[in-house]
Amino acid sequence: MSDLLRLRPAATAAMIAVFDDAATIAHGCAFETALARAQAAQGVIAPELADAIMAGVDPARIDAAELAGEAALAGTLAIPLVARLRAMVGGAAAMALHHGATSQDVADTVLMIQVRAAHRLLAKDGQRVRDALARVARVHAERPAIGRTLLQDAMPVAFGLRLAQAARGIDDALAMLDAAVGTHAVVQLGGAAGTRAGLDGRGAAIAAQVADALGLGVAAPWHARRTGVAAIGAALGILIGALGKLARDVALLAQNGIGEAREPLVAGRGGSSVMAHKRNPTGCQVALSAAIRAPGLVASLLAGLPQEAERGIGGWQAEGPVLADLFLLASGSAAALAVVAEGLEIDEAAIARNLATAAVGDDIGESAAIIADLLADGKD
Repeated sequence: MSDLLRLRPAATAAMIAVFDDAATIAHGCAFETALARAQAAQGVIAPELADAIMAGVDPARIDAAELAGEAALAGTLAIPLVARLRAMVGGAAAMALHHGATSQDVADTVLMIQVRAAHRLLAKDGQRVRDALARVARVHAERPAIGRTLLQDAMPVAFGLRLAQAARGIDDALAMLDAAVGTHAVVQLGGAAGTRAGLDGRGAAIAAQVADALGLGVAAPWHARRTGVAAIGAALGILIGALGKLARDVALLAQNGIGEAREPLVAGRGGSSVMAHKRNPTGCQVALSAAIRAPGLVASLLAGLPQEAERGIGGWQAEGPVLADLFLLASGSAAALAVVAEGLEIDEAAIARNLATAAVGDDIGESAAIIADLLADGKD
């Protein structure tokens, strides 16, 4: 069974793969082998035990459906996963596996590995949207168009100004996400109560080596300190909203009777099951649907911040699916709007007609200079 009919219309296939069962299991195994290597290097476990762990752990031998059923009973993926890995390894190495770690160390570290991979994918499509908008904005930096406030005709603006504002909003949101992931996508290694007990005083060195092996940042244990997860989620929510701003404006401009901009024609997109004449802005639809869903997901992460003592109950367990959903929604939004922005069709005649109908002149003020300022720090 799969839920691709639910996921794929809202997310890219590549992003779905980042959070799928196979990736989750593989990252859990990678954490345990990296931990064993680091502990052997620091003299906490014997090198031959680490060798046996690395030789014995095989994620391909783990049945995801069975593991999921056991995790549902155990309350965490790590308990049945570690049990399986110990059975694979056997002997003295079985007890050395997962030494000094706790279930949340596995869960949080796996999630942060996925966050790093998801961020790399999302940043590419987000930058595509921003760069395409910037190019179109510059082309139309001095083209007079009717501005609209409260959804009514207002005063003239450069047609490119609205696109430049959207580009800058997306650029700002991408920078916020970069900062949040760069700062907070870090290894988790604290052990049973977050004290790194049982690691012979070598916990910090072991954590640093594990982080290096897994491509993560280094940090003190953060089991009940969830500000980093909330920061990443909030940045995703802001990005999804910034993309939604572009989608809203393009959808409005594409309305019959306005017709100033349209999504590009893409085979299989934008049609109707019963009305052949329609050209629906369904790329914008994907982004707007994401923007409707994202605030509630971000609120869930904020609600989980007051967690209990050294490890909370219910709060951090809710975060993984929520953060995954935010990345999935952001991926679908950015990918859909990258296609829209790169192929955006501008109807210059319609722009001129609507401006003339408004009868407010063609003074666009300092639009061109504002566009240049908005796009000055971009990478396009």
